[in-house]
Amino acid sequence: MWDLIVVDPITNLLLLFYKYLGHQTILAVTLLTLVVRLALTPLTISQQKSMSRQRELQPRLKELQEKYKNDKQKLAEEQMKLYREMGINPAGGCLPMLIQLPLMIGLYQAIIRALAATPIGLLNLASHVYHWLPGLSTVLPMQSHFLWLDLALPDPYYIMPILVVVTSWYQQKVINDLQQGTATGDPQAQAMSQSMQITMPLFLGFISMSYAAGLSVYFIVSNLVGIFQYTAFRQHLGGNTAEKPSGKPKARKK
Repeated sequence: MWDLIVVDPITNLLLLFYKYLGHQTILAVTLLTLVVRLALTPLTISQQKSMSRQRELQPRLKELQEKYKNDKQKLAEEQMKLYREMGINPAGGCLPMLIQLPLMIGLYQAIIRALAATPIGLLNLASHVYHWLPGLSTVLPMQSHFLWLDLALPDPYYIMPILVVVTSWYQQKVINDLQQGTATGDPQAQAMSQSMQITMPLFLGFISMSYAAGLSVYFIVSNLVGIFQYTAFRQHLGGNTAEKPSGKPKARKK
């Protein structure tokens, strides 16, 4: 069911791009990544708006924390009451990310599948091709060589994994800068965000060292698009809130 709904459509879209982009795998993977990231832009905007509105609530949340520091249950009740009053879903910043995750997983599974490096992998790929789309079967196997890379194999010089780590780190840094002062101002949550800025890039770098270099292309392009999006949203959504005094935010109009 997962293949039928998610991986197969993405795989065949990648093959279509490959067919019409002169059998250039690197261009097909790049375009596919851009299309998926742009399709997810509304969810990303929703996430950033939620974080921006939570940032506006920080002065009032800190007042509640100080007032009810010895009564955790009352603090939680008052915080939820404030969220309801302002029309904010506390999970609004996480929900879009949870929705994006399956699609992102399906995307890189499709890339690995399309870059079949073995006869068995190629045979498996052929069984997932939409034969009602003319000409897709004729483009197999995909050309996997680009510069020093075989996109179906790990980068032997570790250049791509290093680029994955660098771009992932910078994207996480932009996200952390955007999230500063959001949620509850909990030092533990802030420490976790700082930890993610180190552990997530290293984790993705390790994956890039172990799997096809085509996957690294996806990570790098996705990170660059993410950096652009989060930077633009920070300027558009975060700029005004950063200049506001620490007074009470305006109530949401019904």
